[in-house]
Amino acid sequence: MSLEIGVLGYRFMGKAHANAMARLPMFFPDAPDVERSVLVGRDEDALEDAADRLGFDSVSTDWAAVVDEVDAFYNLGPNHVHADPSIAALEAGTPVFCEKPLAPTLEDAEKMANAAREAGDDVPAGCAFNYRFVPAIRYAKRLLEDGELGEIRHVRGRYLQDWLVDPEAPWSWRNDEELAGSGALGDLGAHTVDLLRFLVGDDDLAGEMERVSGHLRTFVDERPVEGEDGETRPVTVDDAYSAQLEFENGAMGTLEASRFATGHKNDHTIEIHGSEGSLRFSLERLNELEVLRRDENRGYETILVTDADDPYVDHWWPPGHVLGWEHTFVHENYEFLSAVESGGEFEPSFDAGLEAQRVLAAIEDSDERGEWVGLEGE
Repeated sequence: MSLEIGVLGYRFMGKAHANAMARLPMFFPDAPDVERSVLVGRDEDALEDAADRLGFDSVSTDWAAVVDEVDAFYNLGPNHVHADPSIAALEAGTPVFCEKPLAPTLEDAEKMANAAREAGDDVPAGCAFNYRFVPAIRYAKRLLEDGELGEIRHVRGRYLQDWLVDPEAPWSWRNDEELAGSGALGDLGAHTVDLLRFLVGDDDLAGEMERVSGHLRTFVDERPVEGEDGETRPVTVDDAYSAQLEFENGAMGTLEASRFATGHKNDHTIEIHGSEGSLRFSLERLNELEVLRRDENRGYETILVTDADDPYVDHWWPPGHVLGWEHTFVHENYEFLSAVESGGEFEPSFDAGLEAQRVLAAIEDSDERGEWVGLEGE
């Protein structure tokens, strides 16, 4: 029996997840059978065209009529529509997979996480931090858990893009606080915060983040509206942010993201330094992990994480035949839909999304107050 999937949203993330679902039976034969049942959006003509391209059986302009009629509901819409449809689906007992950040505000994220808890452990609620499913990141997680790097002392995370460098780049919902919540902080920083929590958040490593100091900046205050000659709209979110972190074990951290980093297209870099070694990862070379072991005294070694015994890679190509960005979505869809079929738990959950949101909110609070801010609710 196939799982019937309802998806809200058909643009960037809609394409990514529809592509992943289409590839599951080819490369993950033990994955659940899925039916791309209904595509949800506001514009019926655009929906019909998208449904044809993305392989959906039907369309709907009313998410409320869909959430209790499908076996899993994917909320891939803009941030401001994450809360209500996701909560309604969970209240109907329908598993939910929601794009990141979990919500535009901490208050909405708390409501969503509460709805997931009330739905029960047999109703998976996943937050779409797809970079957890990069094989090289899984490899790094294993090294850390095995104590290869010793005591964690420094972590660094940066996410740099340049698609807003041109002041004439058109306004979009991502530039609006009411629709997005925040700018580079939520759009890019959410990924960095989650990856660092995933990699070193265990008590045996650095533990949770305890306090933050943040700085946000908007470089262009208004942008032209596409198709409307001479009309502009204000930019009400940050274009870039930076932050300092302190972890429970005393480790230091620095975070940074920008959509104004000229020359950087999608550069998400993680560095972790410990008493016995270090590692670094860049999304722009996502098949590689650089590892330094202090006792070997020979500098960084570049490991190509494509061997058959590396996480997920046995499903794809022979060693050395690299994977790409889109494969991370196949991996996370495999894990989420397997959890839906079995009624099991999925990570990263809505609780993970909430904890990332706490950090984002604290960074904003710190910028407004001009001082360090402690993290509550961890």
